[in-house]
Amino acid sequence: MTSKNTICLWYDGTALDAATFYAETFPDSAVTAVHHAPGDYPSGKQGDVLTVEFTVMGIACLGLNGGDTFRHSEAFSFQVATEDQAETDRLWNAIVDNGGEESACGWCRDKWGLSWQITPRALTEAANDPDRAAAKRAFEAMMTMRKIDIAAIEAARRG
Repeated sequence: MTSKNTICLWYDGTALDAATFYAETFPDSAVTAVHHAPGDYPSGKQGDVLTVEFTVMGIACLGLNGGDTFRHSEAFSFQVATEDQAETDRLWNAIVDNGGEESACGWCRDKWGLSWQITPRALTEAANDPDRAAAKRAFEAMMTMRKIDIAAIEAARRG
């Protein structure tokens, strides 16, 4: 691992499956190494996949097959800035249609329990509009959504 700071994500034996899905779904992502346990450990046996090195959109990650002790929560999420509705739809649908689930305001969770914020740049710009009334309208529109609808955000922003 060449990165000095790496995000370590805990999985229950599914780190390689998750890393492979991320590499196939997100640009600038790859599985870079798979390491097998040199001996038995509490949640596995010698030879099992213990850790997986991967990148998600250029961010170094390590998937640890640590067992069922810990679960992912919304306290950690990847926030993905999308350029348009097509990219928003593609990423959202890839996660949700692969056993994930929708949440609110652009959030969804993958089938491994990891949270993702699929956030169009148009939403970020609208929510930070110097015209505070326009920002409020866009924000209130977002609060009613699951997957972000850019056209609806822009319409709300315009009033």
